[in-house]
Amino acid sequence: MNRGIYLLKRFGLAIPVMLFGVTLSFLILYLGPIDPVGSILGRQATAADIRQLRMELNYIDAAGNPIPLWEQYFRVVGDLFVLDFGNSWTIQRETPVVELIIDRMPATLWLGFWSVVIALGIGVPLGLYAGLRANTFRDYASSGFGIIWRAMPNFWLAVIISGLITAGGALEFYRTAIVETKVSGTPDELGNLFTNIDIFTGVPYLELLFIPVPNPGPWFVAFKWILPAALVLGSSSMGNEVRIGRTAVLESINSKYVETAKAKGLSSRRIIGKHVGRNAVIPLLPVIMGEFYLLIGGSVLVEAVFGINGLGNLFFNAVLGPDIPLVMALVFIFIVIQILFNISQDLLYTYIDPRISLGESE
Repeated sequence: MNRGIYLLKRFGLAIPVMLFGVTLSFLILYLGPIDPVGSILGRQATAADIRQLRMELNYIDAAGNPIPLWEQYFRVVGDLFVLDFGNSWTIQRETPVVELIIDRMPATLWLGFWSVVIALGIGVPLGLYAGLRANTFRDYASSGFGIIWRAMPNFWLAVIISGLITAGGALEFYRTAIVETKVSGTPDELGNLFTNIDIFTGVPYLELLFIPVPNPGPWFVAFKWILPAALVLGSSSMGNEVRIGRTAVLESINSKYVETAKAKGLSSRRIIGKHVGRNAVIPLLPVIMGEFYLLIGGSVLVEAVFGINGLGNLFFNAVLGPDIPLVMALVFIFIVIQILFNISQDLLYTYIDPRISLGESE
C-alpha cells in the first residue's frame, strides 16, 4: 500500500479517537463538581459579578438562561479542531492559552529529550549485553539492575532523589558540584541554549533564516539541572528495555538464520550487528515508542515534585484551577502527539522488518 494512502487512512481513523478523548474530558470537566466561577471570583462575589462571569464563560446567555450542554460541547470541540484554544480562566486570566503552552514547552521538551536519551543509552545496550552474556554473572548483574529500576515507582523515586539533593540531603553537594545549579524551578540558562547567527541579514525573504549554535555553558547547566528529573522519568522504560532486550537477543541468537550465518563463516561482530541486533530491535520498538507515552503522564508527577515549570506542571495546576480551556487544549495536544507516535511506530516497523507491510499488496 502506498504510504500516502496509508497515512490518510490512519489520520481518518484517528478522528474518532480524538473525539472520544475530547468528549470524555469535556464531560468530566463540565459535569463534575468543579466551579470555575467560584475559583475566579471567590466567596465574596456578588450575584451581579457571578452572572456577568458566567455569561463571559458561556455558561448562560444574555437573558440568564443556561446554555444547553450539547451547544457548549460543539462550541468547545469546534474551537479545538480549528486550534482556537481561547484564553486562560484561572492560571493567568485573559492570557491566550497558546502563549502559556509555548512558554512552558521548552522545559518539558528538555526533560523529555534527556529522559529518552538516558533510557535508551543505558537500557538498550544493557539489555543486549545481558542477552549476549546469558547465564553469567554479568547477565545476572545487568538483569538485576533493570529489575530494580523497573520495580521502583516513579513517584517514590522522585521524592527520594528530590530529598537527597535538596539542602540537608545526603547528595546536597550535587547542587554546587562543578557549577552551581538549581534543584527546583527552571533555570534562566534554558532559554539561552543557542546563539542565533544571522547569515542573510538584509536579504529579502531570507533574513528570518539563521544558524543556531549551541552554547556549551548553558547546555551543561541545563543538563545538570534536569538530570535528576530525567533519570526518574526514564527509569521505568529503562527497566523494560533491559528485560525485553535480553529476551529478544536470546531468541535471535538461537534462531536458524544465525546458525546459517555461522556456518557461512561470518564473523561474530557481523552476525551480532546485522542479524542479532537488527532483529532484537523489533520487539523493542513498542517499548521505545512507549517512552513517549510515559513522558506525557510521568511529566505531570515529575515536574510537580521537582518544581519544573513545564507542561506537566501546567496541566496539574490547570486541573486544580480549574482552567477548563487550558485543560482541554493540553488534552487535545497530548492525544494528537500519541496518535502521531503510533503512526510513526507503524512506519518504522516497515523499515526495520521487511516482512511487515502497510497493508495488502495491490
